[in-house]
Amino acid sequence: MPGMFFSANPKELKETDHSLLDDKTHKKRPKTLLSINEVMQWSQSLEKLLANQIGQDVFGNFLKSEFSEENIEFWLACEDYKKTESDLLHCKAEKIYKAFVHSDAAKQINIDFHTRESTAKKIKAPTPTCFDEAQKIIYTLMEKDSYPRFLKSNMYLNLLNELQANSLK
Repeated sequence: MPGMFFSANPKELKETDHSLLDDKTHKKRPKTLLSINEVMQWSQSLEKLLANQIGQDVFGNFLKSEFSEENIEFWLACEDYKKTESDLLHCKAEKIYKAFVHSDAAKQINIDFHTRESTAKKIKAPTPTCFDEAQKIIYTLMEKDSYPRFLKSNMYLNLLNELQANSLK
């Protein structure tokens, strides 16, 4: 499978003129082979894009350029939350709620009043699914709104073109 080595580490990407990622938001990860097929699969569905760590990073940077990075940050926080041990659910639920759901949240997500209130009630006795309703709304928002723009963006198209050019070498 033709591919190109891309680092999942944002600093290394920046050092190689691939300023696709934000230094501060990601931990150092090992080098990953990013193939043209993988990047092309991102265009099949948002689910496939978000299933790929580099895809999450690139899409997150795109959302940041559109001033809507809170969407993927919330979605990722919810995915992490679902894996949380039960004795830590309350603390983590409070943090997610205060960061994204509360009406005064610095990174407030775009959800309706009913969902915001429902989520507030659910975190009082948190379960791994207490953010599911809000997470689904945000996923749908990204899928219908940001994701189609991402696929038409210079960020995605340039990455795809670069990988295609390198696969021909």
